[in-house]
Amino acid sequence: MARIERVDWLMVDLAPKVPRSDAIQSFVSQETPIVRIIDSDGAVGTGYSYTIGTGGPSVMALIERTLAPLLLGREAEDLEALWRDVLFVTHATTVGAITAIAMAAIDTALWDLRCRRAGLPLHRLAGGAQASLPLYTTEGGWLHLEQAALVDDALAARAAGFAGAKIKVGRPLRQDVVRIGAVRAAVGDAFEIFTDANQAFHVDEAIRRARAYQELDIGWLEEPLPADDIDGHARLAAMTTIPVAVGESIYSPAHFREYLQRRACSVVQVDVGRIGGITPWLKVAHMAECFNVAVCPHFLMELHIALCAAVPNARWIEYIPQLDAITTQGMRIEAGRAYPSEAPGLGIAWDWAAIDRLAIGAGQVTLGSSGGKR
Repeated sequence: MARIERVDWLMVDLAPKVPRSDAIQSFVSQETPIVRIIDSDGAVGTGYSYTIGTGGPSVMALIERTLAPLLLGREAEDLEALWRDVLFVTHATTVGAITAIAMAAIDTALWDLRCRRAGLPLHRLAGGAQASLPLYTTEGGWLHLEQAALVDDALAARAAGFAGAKIKVGRPLRQDVVRIGAVRAAVGDAFEIFTDANQAFHVDEAIRRARAYQELDIGWLEEPLPADDIDGHARLAAMTTIPVAVGESIYSPAHFREYLQRRACSVVQVDVGRIGGITPWLKVAHMAECFNVAVCPHFLMELHIALCAAVPNARWIEYIPQLDAITTQGMRIEAGRAYPSEAPGLGIAWDWAAIDRLAIGAGQVTLGSSGGKR
């Protein structure tokens, strides 16, 4: 057991590998807050989270001024107590994205520290339920892409062993149907096609579109409505056989509980970077298991593979490369399946030379000092 003596923080801003657009926005950059927590034995844990282009400086200010100082002198193994204390000290700004993203960077660093001290990979320390998971790709399904590009990418994914692909929807209804139909005709019935509306529709339009998409045998309709419209999701779920998927824009375990209790979704896409870290991610995953609902998390494949391997009800990993520019080794993929790392910790091989070169707003706070930027 060792107490926290130092917390470092910085941010890097990573450009997307390909243009990414959906029905409501473009993914212009990936602001990536990174936190390192050092204990009195010299053990180091590294955590991170992300934005899609806005809010990063606000996240870093919250870490610097409020969260990092709170950790000093605390027992690093008390993850649940630390998460609760961080939640309480930010109670005036929760539930919300900025707070959850900041909490995620802290909590994932604490879990990395715990795993490294134990000499275990995250997927084993957190549960050890699965050896690998199938991948589906989103990188070739963005809304701005033309139909031929969607088909080509899905065929390439199938040839690489992937079992599915996701297509963004939100063009005029007939265009969406034609685009999805072209991919279905090309890849056949054994390949999964998922769709994602990114909260673009009102309830009436979502019901109409679900009826039109249904004949194309899609695996799920993701974020059909604004995330705070639980009643609308419940109405939609009751009127279609298409699984309704939600989660990337939900920032509280209690919000997931309401969805599950009201049968307003049948796929949970809890995102570790948006729910506030690994501690609440595991709560949501196990809660979904109690409802016999699958977990198919949004984004962050490099971290989610370990978490999905830890729980029995995880079904898919979303393939969107995120960290290649700041890691020395990518996620292990064989025949379209993702495998968690066996190295102690989160399983991410950070490239610290690249991180230092790209660092924005770095700082640290040390036990017995006032800390600050450097």
